[in-house]
Amino acid sequence: MAEPPPMDVPASGYLVVRASGAAAARAAILGGSSDPEGIQLLLRCPVPRAVAESGAKLTYADATLHLLPSGVVLLTVAAAKLSISFAELRPLMFRPVEVDPPLRSLFAGAVAHVLAAGPRLDPHGLAHHLLGLAELVLRSALRVELDRVDALAARRREALEYMRAHLGEQSLSADKIAEALYISRRRLYQLFDDGQGVSERLKGLRVERAKALLADPAKAARGIAEIARDCGFTSAPHFSRTFRRATGRTPREFREQALRG
Repeated sequence: MAEPPPMDVPASGYLVVRASGAAAARAAILGGSSDPEGIQLLLRCPVPRAVAESGAKLTYADATLHLLPSGVVLLTVAAAKLSISFAELRPLMFRPVEVDPPLRSLFAGAVAHVLAAGPRLDPHGLAHHLLGLAELVLRSALRVELDRVDALAARRREALEYMRAHLGEQSLSADKIAEALYISRRRLYQLFDDGQGVSERLKGLRVERAKALLADPAKAARGIAEIARDCGFTSAPHFSRTFRRATGRTPREFREQALRG
């Protein structure tokens, strides 16, 4: 397998999973969805000091164990030999994933034993051992990560439901939402770390509520200022500016077109 390119060193206790091989390089440069030839696991863990200072590398047909002088263990295994598909591993790919202490301890112990006894062990059996180690780490980390993602999605839904239920309150803020969900403000922002953020998400929900009210024939008699208040905007001018930036039309123009249609 090809020597890995320079990489960011994961922080202690974190795993980074990457794709390797010519197919992965082509997909990174040209785009595409080719499955990689290898899967690389990068994990910083304690190893014997004498080995850590000089580094070490053991190479087999389907697995390579490389200890970098920085103290990071790089385990590369043939993707085709894993029972987990590359598609299933996508939640772990190319970003730091926290690894529980028991799994870190098991991985460190296994690596230390392989490095110490590797030259005297059967290479075929050792390759299978490393494949099994990679499989164990990947499956354990994937299970924890999927559980974490599911929990985040559930909390995000709770936050959105609360926002929608209280859109008419001009005082609705990140602090108030976090307090209602019994989480910290920092935790709330982590739920919406997709680039939009809490305030932009709240603004978007208010605009969507306004669009629904403006397009409703049963609400045609209600004034723009009244709809602005119902959606939590501080004033009609503020509502008009925000609505126009989001839709390209004023609330009045949007209403006229929607009711005509």
